[in-house]
Amino acid sequence: MDGAAGFALLGVAAFGAGVLNAIAGGGSFLTFPALVFTGVPAIAANATSALAVSPGYLGSTLGFRPELRALPDALLRRELLLSALGGLAGALLLLVTPARLFAGLVPWLLLFATALFALGPLLTRSAGQDGQAWQTWRQPGLLATAVYGGYFNGGLGILLMALYTLTGESRLNTVNALKNLNSLVLSLLSVAAFAWAGAIVWPQALLMMAAATAGGLAGARLARRLPVTWVRAIVIATGLVMSALFFQRAG
Repeated sequence: MDGAAGFALLGVAAFGAGVLNAIAGGGSFLTFPALVFTGVPAIAANATSALAVSPGYLGSTLGFRPELRALPDALLRRELLLSALGGLAGALLLLVTPARLFAGLVPWLLLFATALFALGPLLTRSAGQDGQAWQTWRQPGLLATAVYGGYFNGGLGILLMALYTLTGESRLNTVNALKNLNSLVLSLLSVAAFAWAGAIVWPQALLMMAAATAGGLAGARLARRLPVTWVRAIVIATGLVMSALFFQRAG
């Protein structure tokens, strides 16, 4: 795809990702495939996509400041450290993964993330039934989830929400606050590792960050009008189509 058409596609995909993330999540189902389809290698596309959607985490985190201030400082410090370590470890794992192996994993990762998104409400609803029994798994689970998020961002929010609900956090706003804060921290560390390794394609990244931010603002307004169930259906359909396309490419 030539330069102008490719950049136009990336701008539209990033704008759409910002809209989706503001309403229901799943923006990486648009940004990552768009980068690959415009000729960016899979590992660089994953790194650039992670940077493109990262500004939205900051705004979401700032929106939940009261909930975060109500949590013990020691707990926040411990969990932020785990998120940072996990995000960095996941990014480094991606950087040492052979490009051909990662390209083969991509359709499976997309399908896994789509399944997580589709089952998200069921996971978070059923997770809270016996939260105290799972409380000891909160921090090991957070570290494992952060590693996954640093390696491949798709479905990260669903995993974090399910983890916190499963381990006994019953306040939905607090769950969302922790999800956004930990996503922000692990994304910052993983993106820093990608940038240090030269894995980010900067012209595309800067365009997509701007477009995703604009999409987030538009999505915040649209969220008041569109039923979330419609948007979730669109995200799931997008994830399935993208998974099928990548399976076809891998074949």
